[in-house]
Amino acid sequence: MFPWLLLALSICAHPGTGVSPAVSPSVSPAVSPSVSPAVSPAVSPAVSPAVSPAVSPAVSPAVPPRHMDSVLDILDALESPARGGSPGAAAALGRALGLCSAPGCRAVLGEPPGPPERPPALTAGQWRLLTALLRPGPAAPALGAVLAPDGSAVALGPLLAGIEAGLRSAGLGRPLPTLDPPADPLLAVTITEALGTSFLLARRGGRNATALGPGGCWDDVENPQNYTLRGPPSPVPDAVAIGAMDGAVLGARLARGPLPVAELLRGYYGTRNGSGAGRPPSSYRRRSFGALAGQGRLEKEVAAVLELLRTLSPTSELLRDVGTQEVAAVAQRAAREFSERYVECPAIVPRCLWGARPYRGTPALLQPPLGSVFLHHTLEPSRPCQTFGACARAMRDMQRFHQDTRGWDDIGYSFVVGSDGYLYEGRGWRWVGAHTKGYNTQGFGVSIVGDFTATLPDPDTLALVRDELLPCAVRFGHIRPDFTLRGHRQLGHTDCPGNALFQEIQSWPGFQGTPLARGLG
Repeated sequence: MFPWLLLALSICAHPGTGVSPAVSPSVSPAVSPSVSPAVSPAVSPAVSPAVSPAVSPAVSPAVPPRHMDSVLDILDALESPARGGSPGAAAALGRALGLCSAPGCRAVLGEPPGPPERPPALTAGQWRLLTALLRPGPAAPALGAVLAPDGSAVALGPLLAGIEAGLRSAGLGRPLPTLDPPADPLLAVTITEALGTSFLLARRGGRNATALGPGGCWDDVENPQNYTLRGPPSPVPDAVAIGAMDGAVLGARLARGPLPVAELLRGYYGTRNGSGAGRPPSSYRRRSFGALAGQGRLEKEVAAVLELLRTLSPTSELLRDVGTQEVAAVAQRAAREFSERYVECPAIVPRCLWGARPYRGTPALLQPPLGSVFLHHTLEPSRPCQTFGACARAMRDMQRFHQDTRGWDDIGYSFVVGSDGYLYEGRGWRWVGAHTKGYNTQGFGVSIVGDFTATLPDPDTLALVRDELLPCAVRFGHIRPDFTLRGHRQLGHTDCPGNALFQEIQSWPGFQGTPLARGLG
């Protein structure tokens, strides 16, 4: 599952021999990345970020798209009783293909069997796709990612490792071993081994070493084939973190009783790009993972798995001179930063995922931390969007209206809130918006999709803004701790954000009913 670890160990043993890949040209604004965490710095809407080399080579047209739907088709074929399949067939095949290459994972799930042949149930194209996803290469763990219907990129390796651990906990296949030193096997094969070793390597690599992220860009969300990281890679890019969380959540579900994996994943992710009527369970992964492994438990399990790795080869060499106190410090930092990035703070869908046009002109920089947040509703679209496909379409429609009808440089809002569980990046954290005339340089404009004159957004959407976005914006220095929250109507001749929503936010922390001195932008 983590072949990068072996590469990292070899570089650690021979400093200065690691190859630094050349940076490819900036990604076109038309390409699409995975969902990024709120703590990542927003990039200029005028110029897309420099990216690391594409982590996915060109794929033959005969190979299915790198979409979760393609994985579901493969699982359907492997699990079909008419073709001799079973619920554990896909996970076992994945391990044979190399999804569990790290020493801790092998201690839990066992040594992989010999190289498998293509099962008769799979086409040649499906086999090529599955092989590519589960053998991503040591320098590019995000290569094993697929696009999920909720818009996130999910690494297949940790997902299937968690599924196998869950099935075996439920009695399907060989029982899982009792680890010595003790560690939770499900968390070990999904996240704690990767997290612990990544932060241990980052601690030794100095202040600038990266242990988490980044997100990435898909070439086409309708037919995803190539995935490109949007910054310097770490051993745990966003796709691996998301695949690990999903593997832990779904593995825990399977441990309560086995069921067909394709059925489980279809119910969890939905199909296509969010074509269902409401939010899929996958959009609640942060909440679900947090309930399963809160920061305290995650810290304990990272420390436990590092002590386990001390007894295994080749990681025993990595931990040879690492004392118990250093292990505890690594585990504490890993659990804290992972929880902040992937559990406590909301995910932000970057511009390239929702299909943003380029910014017209040159954006102006904000000077954070800012003192205000201005809340809006979109009015049009008037209905809340509950799926990635619907929210991305709403973003494109609003940007088109703002640019073509109003003549603005870009979509006006800093961020837009969908009822699908995600924030959508507009101008972002760094760039002056066009959301609150006269006050754009003084605060961020946050708009919730829908018309909230007479009704409120659903409770989860309100909580996303009140309990996650605003505290995290303070934590990471985007807004001041004493920030003020105001509705758009307090600063201009408008009914925005609607009577119902305006009444609601008056009870929120930071709400200020008094006028704000007018600024220049």
